[in-house]
Amino acid sequence: MTPTAIALNRESSTGSLFLVGGILLAALTEAIASTVLSLGRADIIGDTYATPDEFAWLDIGYTALKLIGFMIAPWLLSRIKPLNVVIGSTLAMGTACAIAAITTRLDLLVALRVIQGFSGGTLLVAGQAIIFFSYQRSHQPILQAVFAMGAVVAPATIAPALQGWLIDSHSWTWIYLSVVPLALAAVGLLLISESPLLATTTSRPFDWIGVLLLSIALSSFTYVLSQGSRWDWFEEPRILWLTVIGAAALLVFLGQQVSAKGQGLLDFSLFRQDDFLFAFIVSFVAGAALFGSAFLIPSFAVSVLALTPTDAGLLLLPSGGLFIGALLVAAYLMQVRRIPPFATVPFGILMIMASMWMLSGSTSESGANDMMAAILLRGLGLGFLFLSITLIAFSNLGSRNLASGIGLFNTGRQLGGLMGVAALQTLIDHNVVANLAVLGANVNAGQPAVIERLAATTAVLTAKGLDPASASRAATNLLGRAVSGQATVVAFDTAFNAVALLFVVAAPVLVGIKIGLSKYRKRHPISEA
Repeated sequence: MTPTAIALNRESSTGSLFLVGGILLAALTEAIASTVLSLGRADIIGDTYATPDEFAWLDIGYTALKLIGFMIAPWLLSRIKPLNVVIGSTLAMGTACAIAAITTRLDLLVALRVIQGFSGGTLLVAGQAIIFFSYQRSHQPILQAVFAMGAVVAPATIAPALQGWLIDSHSWTWIYLSVVPLALAAVGLLLISESPLLATTTSRPFDWIGVLLLSIALSSFTYVLSQGSRWDWFEEPRILWLTVIGAAALLVFLGQQVSAKGQGLLDFSLFRQDDFLFAFIVSFVAGAALFGSAFLIPSFAVSVLALTPTDAGLLLLPSGGLFIGALLVAAYLMQVRRIPPFATVPFGILMIMASMWMLSGSTSESGANDMMAAILLRGLGLGFLFLSITLIAFSNLGSRNLASGIGLFNTGRQLGGLMGVAALQTLIDHNVVANLAVLGANVNAGQPAVIERLAATTAVLTAKGLDPASASRAATNLLGRAVSGQATVVAFDTAFNAVALLFVVAAPVLVGIKIGLSKYRKRHPISEA
């Protein structure tokens, strides 16, 4: 069992500000560490001399252990003071990042990424749980909005901008170095803050078998989802085998948890709460939208628009302001105006759909100004969506299973993000090939437009000093690059549309699930026992 919180009202306390500020800074350390590979990939590969297969373990190790950290954190909170869990995890994160900044040994970097992933998962669960433990439920909208700034907004908008600037002006090692002062500041604030008063109850024994089975399942799925597109999925035996192993381990884990009768790692009582069950399902869709769009926009900017890492990172930064603004507006509506959290979900979904549809019209001639309206609308939509599903998920949970709910919800969001990115990457890869075939079939040397284009390009190159033969070959190569670029643009536009269509399909399904859960609960009310 988890600790039972004694209700506190410390809104006027300086220690309260230190506590929330420390947790926010701790969440920022995870935001920076979790996204370090998004823009620093090429630089890290160059400095470590890693092959793509070797480099993949930096991402797999972090993500798999972060998922495992989400699931183990509730047990840690039942044995260790929650504030100490956050402090210890933040110190581990800062130390691992400091060492990662001064080494290029790939094996050591993989080990450090494992530590960073587990630390990040535990500090996010513990930090959010402390906020729920420490403050009255009526004040949770604004507090959860503040926490989301570090846990959701930062990795989606702020961290890429910081990392792009550090890579262009310094090197990728500075990204890790930037975590160190944040970690020290977070620990300092937490040490002088007021700790929540907790009445600790009898905790469950550590479920070694469950953790082992779950670790195998999550590690296998992380590898499959992050690397499946590179290997054309089940065409590669290792992807097939890891999928089978992961599915088998998950099924055995679920059976083992049922037989544990409440003493295992998974708290099945969470799923008796309709609001949590609904929000847990939504977390997969929301994770796919958040991580998928955060993957598409910088990738499009770098690969199609040829922006620098700094410019690609800055592209998402303005949306962070509206993301935060939407979080605060939603918090005001829920906390002051007493609007139910469900009310803002449709607005969030519609805004994200509209923004992805607008981005689907982007071309190779598009610039940041052309994409900005859609990116800003995306920030608004995500703000209205994420605070709502957070409050829907946790508002009715008791202190006994709150931490387990937070860990499970975050696991769903992360897995949804992995699925979304994997699906979009596969869609882009396949569409680029298909588009090249279609465009190539319609661009042949006998067409008047092609002849005119090649002649004009050859003439320009000849005027610049190339001999006619070289100019002709260069003109043909340039036309090929133009066709390839157009194929990529169409593939990205299709991917943007796919995110919008995700909600077109998911929205009625989610509404149906919500209605079905309500009807089921009316017929089968939860007994007081």
